[in-house]
Amino acid sequence: MCVLNDRKKPIIFSMARLDRVKNMTGLVEWFAKSKRLRELVNLVVVAGDIDASKSKDREEVAEIEKMHALIKEFNLNGQFRWICAQKNRVRNGELYRYICDTRGAFVQPALYEAFGLTVVEAMTCGLPTFATCNGGPAEIIVDGVSGFHIDPYHGDYASECIADFFERCKTDPGYWDKISNAGLQRIYERYTWKIYSERLMMLAGVYGFWKYVSKLDRRETRRYLEMFYTLKYRDLVKTVPLAVEEITDGIEKKSTE
Repeated sequence: MCVLNDRKKPIIFSMARLDRVKNMTGLVEWFAKSKRLRELVNLVVVAGDIDASKSKDREEVAEIEKMHALIKEFNLNGQFRWICAQKNRVRNGELYRYICDTRGAFVQPALYEAFGLTVVEAMTCGLPTFATCNGGPAEIIVDGVSGFHIDPYHGDYASECIADFFERCKTDPGYWDKISNAGLQRIYERYTWKIYSERLMMLAGVYGFWKYVSKLDRRETRRYLEMFYTLKYRDLVKTVPLAVEEITDGIEKKSTE
């Protein structure tokens, strides 16, 4: 939807499902309301479907309608590009790299994010990344060093943080490279497949050893659950009336009346 008028501007980019917790319309609203940010960058998002009639999800439909309303209200045409969800992983990888070539940044504005796979993907491509302070991204990014934390509940401060970054990049071109390289270093130190597999094997070994020395098997686990039931739940179960008893009591009560 819509081409960008000034393609020389850096691009801030985001990609996620189009539901409320991902807060994609929130990001668009931050951008729309920040005159300073709109002068510095363009915004591109990859999310959901552009046509509400093609979605059967009521929450997504509401977000699609909100997105269209924001575009119209703030006249975002020429500064904002909305691309429907992409399932081609190769194409998605190219999107990250293209935004990186424009010396742009990735923004993950979710209200809460359990881990943050797109954050890792963006940083792996060398994109300076701004991500929610609620959840996994707060651990992935060292704030101000390998990226930036933003509070999704304070969009005005988040947009100022992003604008500050691009203002500094204009006066100090090396700053973009500094954050980009620090993000890559963070990924190489903590989030590569090699590190993940080594940790997984270590945890499997620790679990196997613990299970061996404790000799905990299914029979003993079952005994523990039976004990818990006997001590705690059996008496509670006795207090629950049977459905048959309730029906019988009701009939008897009506007959006496």
